[in-house]
Amino acid sequence: MPGGRLTQPERQQIALGLADGLAYAEIARRLDRPTSTITREVMRNGGPTGYRADLAHRATERRAQRRRQSAPRGPAASTAAYGRDTEAVREFEEAFATVMMASGMPKMMARVMACLTLTDSGSLTASDLVQRLQVSPASVSKAITYLEGQAFVRRERDERRRERYVVDDDIWYQSMLASARALNQVIEIARQGVGVLGRETPAAARLENVARFLDFVRENTIRAAEQARAVLHTKPGSGEAEGVQASSGETDAGHSGSGAGIGEADDPQAGDSGANDPQEG
Repeated sequence: MPGGRLTQPERQQIALGLADGLAYAEIARRLDRPTSTITREVMRNGGPTGYRADLAHRATERRAQRRRQSAPRGPAASTAAYGRDTEAVREFEEAFATVMMASGMPKMMARVMACLTLTDSGSLTASDLVQRLQVSPASVSKAITYLEGQAFVRRERDERRRERYVVDDDIWYQSMLASARALNQVIEIARQGVGVLGRETPAAARLENVARFLDFVRENTIRAAEQARAVLHTKPGSGEAEGVQASSGETDAGHSGSGAGIGEADDPQAGDSGANDPQEG
């Protein structure tokens, strides 16, 4: 599989593939490139509906020129630590950010999150991020505010009283909890709707099922995050991760039981054909 930067003819093939409705994986197969390369290329250059080969090629050349003109120093240059291939790290950082963008995170927020995550210290100052990402302080501030609201990042002061933005081992756990708890509002409003619409109506039944489903997902997400939390603090080869996985397997069995419980709760409704007739109509 070839490496190196995408050529202009390859970008033209990507544009044609997108116009034909091809999936990223199929475009990648035709170009003999990793799917992640195609995904990253498209997402950072207008997305599947806005991608233009010539514009993407010029934008890539401009980014490469900016990197050559302003090679970062100090904390921002730590990608070369441990004998790493700096270019490989940079490309991986872009791929990491692209995956987060594909999952719904805005572009600048994804870039900041990737930058922080791949820093060995797990923390950077605003000036570090500005220098490394070559963006404005306002862009960094906006991204941090968003990430902090999603529990992905926290702030702390260092010994020089500078504000640092931190992603530590527990951030992903806290973010999962925040995401699960955010479902509470949806669950609550859905159940309010049941009372407003009338419990015996088809629309109310739909809302009740939504509330029950989300409540089940929320509870099990929180439980799984708490049980797997130790994985975030496990060193490779310590054996602790295997123990957590074994515990998770037992939990899965328990979840199957809970799933059966949900199905059983539906049985009375299924048996009551009179109650179901209005919904089917």
